Parts: sequence; C-alpha cells; structure tokens
Amino acid sequence: MDLPLAPRLSLGIQTIHRRTEPGVGAWQPEIDELVKLVQLVDRCGYDSLWVGDHVAFALPILDPFLQLAQAAVASRRLVFGTGVYLLPLRHPAPVAKQVATLDHLTEGRFIFGVGVGGEFPKEYELCGVPLGERGARLTESLEVLHKLWTGRPATHDGRFFKFENVTMQPPPRQAGGPPIWAGGRSDAAIQRVARLLDGWMSYVVTPDMFRQSLDKIAEAAGAIDRKFERGFAAAHLLFTRVDKTYEDALEAATKSLSTRYAMDFRRAAQRYCALGRPQEVVETIRRFHEAGARHIILDFVGPYEERFDEIERFATEAMPLLEDLRRAHV
Repeated sequence: MDLPLAPRLSLGIQTIHRRTEPGVGAWQPEIDELVKLVQLVDRCGYDSLWVGDHVAFALPILDPFLQLAQAAVASRRLVFGTGVYLLPLRHPAPVAKQVATLDHLTEGRFIFGVGVGGEFPKEYELCGVPLGERGARLTESLEVLHKLWTGRPATHDGRFFKFENVTMQPPPRQAGGPPIWAGGRSDAAIQRVARLLDGWMSYVVTPDMFRQSLDKIAEAAGAIDRKFERGFAAAHLLFTRVDKTYEDALEAATKSLSTRYAMDFRRAAQRYCALGRPQEVVETIRRFHEAGARHIILDFVGPYEERFDEIERFATEAMPLLEDLRRAHV
C-alpha cells in the first residue's frame, strides 16, 4: 500500500532549554529565554517546536511536558511535540492524564512522539523498569492510553497494567487523543508503527535507510489492511548546522554531539547530519523529502549561545530554498 503522506514539507525545531555543550558553570534556564526562543521560532515561519526526554542523561535535561506547557503560552500558532518521550519509563495512567492536559493547554496543537530509548540503561535502572521489557511496555502503554482517552469507563487486563471500570476526565482536546508518532528502526518497532500509530520518527539514518523503513511500514500496514484516518506522518530529526563551510559545520557538530552523547560523533556526523552552506544543507533535506519525509525536525548543533542565530540564519538563508516543497499543492 501507499502511505497517505502529507502534501507539504513541514519544518520544526528541536529543543527549548539546553545548556552549553560542553557545560560550564551553573545552568539556570529563564522564562524570558524560553519566551524569546518560542517567539523567534514562530516569527521565523517554522511549523513546530519539539523537546526530547530523558530521566537521566549525559547532560542536564528538563521535563518535556512542563517545558511545552510553558511554551504554549508564548505562541498561538506553533504545533508542539515530544521527540521522543520515553513512555516505558512511566506508568501510562498518569501519562494519559498529563498528555490529555497538555492537549488542552496547547488548544489541540500537540503531537505525542514516543520511543523506547535504551542508550542510557541507568535511567531504566533508576525507574525500576527492566531494559528488556521496554518494547512490550510501550505497546501495552499505548493500549492503556487509548482506552483512558475515551472519557468512558475503561478496563484493562494486561501483562504490566490492570484496572477495571475507570473513567478519566476530561478526554484530550483532539478527538481520539493527540496523534502518536514513534521512533525506532527494529522490526518490532516497524510493526508497532504499522499496527498502532499515526506516524514514524527517525534519527541518525540516511535517506536510503529512511525510505527502506517507510517501505517496511507500508508493507506491514497493507498486510493488515490498516487505514490511517488521520494520514500518516513521516518525520525525521535532523542534526543541522549552517556555516561558512562544510568543514566548519562538521567541527562544530562533532564537538557538540560528542559531548551530548558521551562518544566520538565525528563519523556519525559525517554520515547523518545536514552540514555546510545553506545549499548543502537544503540538498540533504531534499534527499529526505524524496525518500518520503514530510516533517523535518531540525536540531541545530553547535555552541548553545549561537542557537538563536542558527534558527534565524536557517530561516533567512535556507528556508526560502525549500519554498516549493512547503507549498500545500506539492
């Protein structure tokens, strides 16, 4: 089957609060900083704003739901999303309440991106969740969310969660709950997307790898005659830096991402990032679009202090080169 992809390319920004990489001194995020960033993203014409999630990470990181609730006050236009929320680390019942609340606080402009993580096993140890159960817990948690979001009495008798005749009010603003997108490239993740979800979110893949995964999702969905009533969202988180030269961008990306992920990221940056002059970055985005991506979420890498300039520079120098893909008739 052919996946029902969006007619236009959507551009988002990843991350609201992030400390300097590498970090120096105390980190104290400010409300004015958040408002300035959200309003800049809105004013520059981006479509969405996203935040990641970890309970314990190589760098300080804030809770995504709380950040987005605050950010929604600063923009009445942007769509907000989690990219991605590690749902297996939590019990799905309070998450159902939080997501329903956030869907109202954003006035229905919320996308719930979920994933299993696993790159930092200590956060699973911290939360008392066996690492090997994360995929199964995610699948069952999705079932729990959809039951509780009906606003009607719900019962569930599963491997991890059990409850009977429980009603959670209010249901989310969006009918059926916000769209749920998931990451992951394993066969189990692909099957989960095809059976249960509204979209797929990738990162650290090439355009060819992206296309191959979409083909697998389409094949799996076709095998069960899955109908995507809300369409299917094909999204990619793309580490990006516009700079004077490719080499300058690569150096900045390597330093930033190596610190963030506590590993040497140079070879991965060469393979997976969009780096260089505006035209070079745009060429990478176009390759992902040709592979089926309709939502590109840009994670600007480099010194934290430069990210406002990076957001504006991409909007001024690169975004106009993508205008043909962003028109609705494409």
